[in-house]
Amino acid sequence: MAFILPVNGIEPYLGKNTFVAPNATIVGDVICGEDCSFWFNAVVRGDVNSIRLGNKVNIQDGAVIHCTYQKTKTVLGNNVSVGHNAIVHGSLVHDNVLIGMGAIVMDNCEIGSNSIIAAGAVLTEGTIVPSGCIYAGVPAKKVKDISEELINGEINRIANNYLMYSGWFK
Repeated sequence: MAFILPVNGIEPYLGKNTFVAPNATIVGDVICGEDCSFWFNAVVRGDVNSIRLGNKVNIQDGAVIHCTYQKTKTVLGNNVSVGHNAIVHGSLVHDNVLIGMGAIVMDNCEIGSNSIIAAGAVLTEGTIVPSGCIYAGVPAKKVKDISEELINGEINRIANNYLMYSGWFK
């Protein structure tokens, strides 16, 4: 059974049609919209600050979403995919974003809409990713502007696939 636990009397709120894998952990001040999914071994810890997720957000296997006590909250917009084993910590992620497998997003980063953070990329503290960009590397830097083909072929495709996958478990 998934660990969905209150912290200091604050319970997570999960929107309609949300899938939570049996070994996912969601604790504290976490609010998610509709059509979200939390996959195997994902950890979303709203214990030290708040975490807000829009609609159609998927937190894939082994990913960690956290924040910093009394400093940074984490906000993910709509249609956001957080890849396997990625970490998003105390940052703002706008709509239509793909955060690749194993990527790390540190405190006070802001990722603009229609952007991709490549697998294994590390966004150092305070990095601002403009809308419509692909960032890659360690530390992550802009590698190119995103095409409409990548927005539909990757960002939207992955978010839609995870909504479909979650339906297989219901």
